Amino acid sequence: MTQTPATALATPPVRVAPPAATRRGTSARRLQVFRVVVFVVLWTFFLVPILSLIEFSTRGVGLSAPRTLGAWRSIAAYPDLTSAILISIELAAITSIVTLLLLVPTMVWVRLRVPRLNRVVELLCLLPLTIPAIALVVGLAPIYLWVTYFFGDSALTLSFAYVILVLPYAYRSLDAGLSAIDVRTLSEAARSLGAGWPTVMFRVIAPNMSAALLNAGLLSVALVLGEYTIASLLNYQTLQVEMVSLGRINAGVSIAVAAAALLFTFALLLGLAFAGGRRRRGRRSGEAA
Repeated sequence: MTQTPATALATPPVRVAPPAATRRGTSARRLQVFRVVVFVVLWTFFLVPILSLIEFSTRGVGLSAPRTLGAWRSIAAYPDLTSAILISIELAAITSIVTLLLLVPTMVWVRLRVPRLNRVVELLCLLPLTIPAIALVVGLAPIYLWVTYFFGDSALTLSFAYVILVLPYAYRSLDAGLSAIDVRTLSEAARSLGAGWPTVMFRVIAPNMSAALLNAGLLSVALVLGEYTIASLLNYQTLQVEMVSLGRINAGVSIAVAAAALLFTFALLLGLAFAGGRRRRGRRSGEAA
C-alpha cells in the first residue's frame, strides 16, 4: 500500500470567497452605519448649543419657576434691536445679490476668454482669508470716510466690506458649480442659436448651477448675520453689535435673539436645500419626459 505524504494531509481547506453581492451588501451596511453616526454627531454638535440657548432664554426667575417666553416677547420692546435686525437682513440680501452679480459673470468670462487668469482671480478672491478682520478694519476706516461722504452715514454701506469678506466662500461654492458643467459648450450652443450674453448667463448657465448659487447665497447670509468686528469698530449698529450691547442690560433677551438668529439661518438652509432639490428633481423629470 502507498502511504499518503504528510504534506498532503496538512493541506489547508480551500476557502470559498463570498459572492460579490454579499460583499456589496456588507459595504453598503457599513456605509449606512457610518452615515448614521456622522449624522448623529453633527446634529448633536449643532442642536446642543441651540437647545441650551432656548433653555436659558425661557428660564424663569428662581429654581422652581416655570418656563416663560417673556424674553422672546420682549424682543419687539427694544426699538434699537428691531432696527438692527432689519438692517442685518437688508445687508444680507444686498451682500448676497452683489456678490453673485460680481462673481458669476467674472468667473464665466475668465473661463471662456482668459483661462490663464483663473489662478489670479482665485488668489484675489481667497486673499481676504489671510487678512485678520481687525487689520481689514484699519485699512477700511479711511476709505469709509469717503464712503460716508458720498453715500451717507448708513449702516447699509457695510455691504461694501461684507462683499470682500464673503468672496472666498462664495468663490469656492461657485467654482465647484462651474466645474461640474461644461460652460464652454453651453455658452457656444446658446450663442449659435442667437442668444445674447444676458440670456446665456441667466437662462442657460445659472439654472445649471442653481445649487452652487444657493450655497453661495446662504454662506453670504450666514456670514453677514454673524459678523461683529467690522460693524463694531466702524460704529454701525447691526444685529451682533446690538446683541452685545443688550447682553449687558438683559441677558435673556440677548440670548433669545441669538437663538432666533440661529433658527432663522437653519430654516433658511433647509428652505434653500428643499428648493434646490425640487428644482433638480423637476429638471430630471423634464429630461426623462
